[in-house]
Amino acid sequence: MNITTLTIWQIKELLWKKEISVSDLINEYLSTIYEKNETLNAFLHINEGCINQAESSQKKYIDKTAGELEGIPIAIKDNICTVDQPTTCASKILKGYMSPFDAHVIKKLRDAGAILIGKTNMDEFAFGSSTENSAFGPTLNPYDTQRVPGGSSGGSAAAVAADMVPGALGSDTGGSIRQPASFCGVVGLKPSYGRVSRYGLVAFGSSLDQIGPFAKSVKDVALILKVIAGYDQHDSTCCNLDVPEYDREIEKDIEKSKIKIGIPEEYFQEGLSPEIREKINKILDFLENNGFFVEKINLPHTHYGIPTYYIISTAEASTNLARFDGVKFGYRSKDSKTVYDLYVNSRGEGFGQEAKRRIMLGTFVLSAGYYEAYYLKAQKVRTLIMKDFENAFSKVSFIITPTTPETAFKLGEKSEKPLMMYLSDIYTVGANLAGIPGINLPIGFSSGKLPIGMQILAPAFKELDLLQFAYYIEQNFTRE
Repeated sequence: MNITTLTIWQIKELLWKKEISVSDLINEYLSTIYEKNETLNAFLHINEGCINQAESSQKKYIDKTAGELEGIPIAIKDNICTVDQPTTCASKILKGYMSPFDAHVIKKLRDAGAILIGKTNMDEFAFGSSTENSAFGPTLNPYDTQRVPGGSSGGSAAAVAADMVPGALGSDTGGSIRQPASFCGVVGLKPSYGRVSRYGLVAFGSSLDQIGPFAKSVKDVALILKVIAGYDQHDSTCCNLDVPEYDREIEKDIEKSKIKIGIPEEYFQEGLSPEIREKINKILDFLENNGFFVEKINLPHTHYGIPTYYIISTAEASTNLARFDGVKFGYRSKDSKTVYDLYVNSRGEGFGQEAKRRIMLGTFVLSAGYYEAYYLKAQKVRTLIMKDFENAFSKVSFIITPTTPETAFKLGEKSEKPLMMYLSDIYTVGANLAGIPGINLPIGFSSGKLPIGMQILAPAFKELDLLQFAYYIEQNFTRE
């Protein structure tokens, strides 16, 4: 039996039955990570000390005091703060940086007994859709090492897909969980804005960012969400709502007659791969044949999503990255004689090309004379996009769309064409602008044997309904 191919729930069952030990489990995963990471570059830091935690986790299984994720290895995207491992955001400007505190989600994972096995590669400061913008080299797609794993959470998605971990955390600002989950053939969930605390997440776009899980199954994702969700007084945008027993509740029978599924026409136009369209149509036929009601809907401001997102996100990014000045922490240029030179040289040498591009764009749209023409107008369009979703969800329970317009593209194919790269997020940015939850569900493979994903969207804070519906499809639809 190859332990690393199992889901979290399968591993937990073996641990409870004492058919494997936590030490054996961690050693198996560490061995797989060392074997595969040399090629894939999914991990930036491997926590060798985690084997020490395995012994205490094993005792808790014996004492029957094991937590929800006791002894389960979880990988962490490298923009989530951890006290015992570096937090670099895949940037030279934070190389070797050790956070003085744990992010709220990290504390909750530790309390649940999870073993944080390492920090995963990403696009620098989460700026990208391919994990090619890392200062420490790109991550490769486990299905085809000539292709990207998606981004910016490509390291976490690739780690789960390559059996290096059974679960991982990423962050999603405009699709950075769902898009790499689609490219790597795993389940990836972006929760509602405010469902999971952002305390300890190095900010990209503060009104858009949300931490979420990757795993091999919907039930595993539901378990991780149950652990990390909940109110946090350190995050003023975190909502004080009860956290359901997601992993158990999703197994309840679904009331098909009460569920309406909306198919937005704007998401199925020119530019969508015919193979992806065909796979989603098969899902829709399956749902209709099993008693669900499917209807076409309109989200009329969809085509404004990408420009609106990139104006708002770059504006927030330029503000958030102002703190990296070579003075307080992080990289400091050695060739500076004045304070001005220190700022310019530290930022110029420390940030990569894509980070500089977004800082410049964000500074421009916030500058005097352009604020109203760009940033303020983008916020108004954001409101229209939010109203589109509100109107849609007054008529339907869920919205089904493609996650990406194509399967994983080749390394370097879009790195010199930033506008083409930005369009990779065309189907995912709307959920971040509206603050609603979305999940990528693997639904099959292309003729080139690359994973294809489907996105399901739900109203804000309806993660339980979303996971239950995704679980039904996962359990009943046969992937090809």
